[in-house]
Amino acid sequence: MARNVSKQDESFREYALNAAPVRVLMSVCAPLALYQAMQQVFKVLDALLAAKISADAVSAVSCLAQITLMITAIGSGLAVGGNIKISEAYGRGDYETVRKRVATLYTLAVAIGALVIVVLIPFAEPFLRLLNTPEDLIATGAGYFRVEIVTLVISFFNTVYIAIERSRGHAKRILVLNLAIILVKLGLSALFVFVLGSGVIMIAVATLVSQSVLLVYAVFSMVRDEGAFRFSRRNISLKSDTVMPMLNLSYPVAAEKMLFAAGKVIINSMSGMYGALTVGALGVSNNIGGLTTSWHSGMLDGASALISQNRGAGKYRRTLEMYVWLIAVDVMIGLLGLGLVSAGLPWLAGVFARSKDHFDPVFCEMIVSIHRWEMLGYITLGINSATLALLLGYGYTKLTLLLNVSRVFLFRVPVLWFLQRFSEMGPEAVGVTMMVSNICAGVSAIVVAVPVIVRIRREIRREEPEAETNKA
Repeated sequence: MARNVSKQDESFREYALNAAPVRVLMSVCAPLALYQAMQQVFKVLDALLAAKISADAVSAVSCLAQITLMITAIGSGLAVGGNIKISEAYGRGDYETVRKRVATLYTLAVAIGALVIVVLIPFAEPFLRLLNTPEDLIATGAGYFRVEIVTLVISFFNTVYIAIERSRGHAKRILVLNLAIILVKLGLSALFVFVLGSGVIMIAVATLVSQSVLLVYAVFSMVRDEGAFRFSRRNISLKSDTVMPMLNLSYPVAAEKMLFAAGKVIINSMSGMYGALTVGALGVSNNIGGLTTSWHSGMLDGASALISQNRGAGKYRRTLEMYVWLIAVDVMIGLLGLGLVSAGLPWLAGVFARSKDHFDPVFCEMIVSIHRWEMLGYITLGINSATLALLLGYGYTKLTLLLNVSRVFLFRVPVLWFLQRFSEMGPEAVGVTMMVSNICAGVSAIVVAVPVIVRIRREIRREEPEAETNKA
């Protein structure tokens, strides 16, 4: 066993498969939820630093953030698909397959990242125009976008590393690493903006440096690891039986995240009819909402890996128990976030509306008018997130694709189109659109979850008689 897996990894596997479901869920997911929340703070601070430069800088960062998310979707999809298959093999104790998938996943991340740099760096401005980015925001943010592309490629690798660490239950390590990244990022950003008086490009440079720090640690860690999760060139396998199971789960996730981000880009473009500041206000509103929904994302990341491990071990009843607990926790997070943001929304909007020596009351009111509607979807987004964790844990990535694409292209873009043409609402229409799509996301998740749960319960009924027979 020592040649296959470390004692720590084997111990975590036993814990994930046998300890009380709620205890496992909280011990693994709570640090990851905090990690995602801090990642969101990272984004909010980027927007705040941009606000110290100008409102145009805020709009540029907010608009380009959705475009970079489209590209990030490739690495994220690969990480999710790889993580599901690694966790599944880990759960059933197949460490030879774990070794092959770990090494191959890292290799694929490097290859895809190199391709992205070659394609996008030389054609950054035409690419932004292709996505209907306003010309004034291209002028402000093209350099920022180029630096972000390099950062994203590094993040491809880092995302895969974190996904693999997550499947091993190393949630606390991920949290500590994120703290270190944030400290580096904040220190450099403060130096560039407040001391050197730099522009928005240097905010991206600070992010690049911080992600590079994580990259160095990841490379050092993965080659010095022991057991099944150690990277070795000998374990790289580009054969279809190793690559295709991961890619078959990855491409729907990548497509889902890319289309979801593309939908946000479309919404940004449609919001431009109310003026460039509305795009920035929507981005700020999304950032404020992320202070709550990022906790949902962290719970999703940890729970999907745990569900996949238990599924791999044939413990289907435990997966449903985890799902029920996950819904309860995510709904509580949504309620708490709704209460706190309701009380602090004017203050939060005011922070974003203040630059170095100027307060923009119009921008502040625009943020409030959008988010007071958007925040009404916090609770249903929690239900949606819990359901996505169950679907991902069982490898139903095409259903997650359906849910998230519907959220944008069925419940968001058509709603905003309708409000713009058949109502007299101003920027507030964007907030109403976000509310409708977020509430519908929760409802549609419940509809999709019902047949999946029925299928799992059938599997439980089929497996339990076999288990009783084996005992006899």
